[in-house]
Amino acid sequence: MPRIASIARSGLLIAALAMAGCNNDVQSTFEGLTPRGELHIPPKVLAEMKAKDMPRSSPVMARIFKEEGKLEIWKQKSNGRYDIIASYDICKWSGKLGPKYIEGDRQAPEGFYTVRPGQMKPNSQYYLAFNIGYPNAYDRANGRTGSNLMVHGACSSSGCYSMTDAQIEQIYAFGRDAFSGGQTEFQVQAFPFHMTAANMARYRNDPNYEFWKMLKEGYDQFEITKVPPKVDVCEKHYVFNQVPENGAAFSPTGACPPSALPDALKTAYQSYQATYEKAFASAVNSSIPEPKPTIAGIKEANIVSDWTKQRARGERVPIDPPSLQADGSVKVTTHMGRIDSPAGRRMAALEAAQAEKKRLAEEKKRAAEEKAAAIALAKAEKNAAAALAKAGPAPVAAPDANQIAVVPADQEPAEKPGLLGGVRRRMASLFGS
Repeated sequence: MPRIASIARSGLLIAALAMAGCNNDVQSTFEGLTPRGELHIPPKVLAEMKAKDMPRSSPVMARIFKEEGKLEIWKQKSNGRYDIIASYDICKWSGKLGPKYIEGDRQAPEGFYTVRPGQMKPNSQYYLAFNIGYPNAYDRANGRTGSNLMVHGACSSSGCYSMTDAQIEQIYAFGRDAFSGGQTEFQVQAFPFHMTAANMARYRNDPNYEFWKMLKEGYDQFEITKVPPKVDVCEKHYVFNQVPENGAAFSPTGACPPSALPDALKTAYQSYQATYEKAFASAVNSSIPEPKPTIAGIKEANIVSDWTKQRARGERVPIDPPSLQADGSVKVTTHMGRIDSPAGRRMAALEAAQAEKKRLAEEKKRAAEEKAAAIALAKAEKNAAAALAKAGPAPVAAPDANQIAVVPADQEPAEKPGLLGGVRRRMASLFGS
């Protein structure tokens, strides 16, 4: 029992670390922006920055699109508006389209996040990384949990956005240069897909649609202004570029104060929406691709989180996490496996010991059953012998000449089968024939 308790405690520790996110730098603090060696932005990119009138140390922002598998870096030009300067193929992101709900659901977050210098990880075990800032005010107001969600290198993900090492070098360098130029924080916009009319029409019946419509307001306003939107949260909803009356404050869980968009943006946004509505109606009535799998809310998040906890404890689980189907059933793959970790190896050893204990118990039970059967047989033989002795020899009748069979001299009569035959054989060996 002490050994089992020790294994259980170790498993809980491993599980806690695994549930914390895809980065094990959970206790690291800001150690400066200089990583393992100086990073350089390629000359070709520097030339494009110059052509677009982007100072090297001007502010940056990032946009992520899950379905397209892209991470974009946008940089501020001298006129204050942003333009795209680099686009990278995301190496891996885990989960499905849709937001992150709880720790362990393996979902990569969607929403508007903020990265400050203290969130940069120059010595990450995944080469280089930065924490995107999940959970933000919206996530916390809605009871979302999780931590240490990163953009990092090493092309490995359990809820993060993972890049190749070469890609994260450039992305990290963009952030480093912007911070050195005086930017205090940069925005990360994480979307399920480009929020075009065609894509929104594809997902109009999805359970995440209302959440995505809310994100789309920020998406649209950036498309109009080419400036990262001011993001606030009230009534557990995102609001973008809203100017409150009389300098009122936004409370993530409180009522939204009276507010409005600046007049110029309001006019431009209304025009943009009118064009969008026409395109959306047209897309609904046209042939569009099938939507990709999406997370089915907190219920599926809980199912996956339970799988993650079992896996972190080293238990044998399906290789892929379970998935909640549209009809409410849970799809589980048949290919089983165990995480290759100290917890997994300890659990395997424990299960092997338990299996050996079970085998020995079964062997002991079988031996006892065989012993009992032997005793019962011996008792039956003894009783049969006593009965034969008490009955005496049976009277011999005169043989019927017509029924006498000739038995060759070298052939013994066939022995009677069964227990009595066995007893007679044993009696014959004792008293002679």
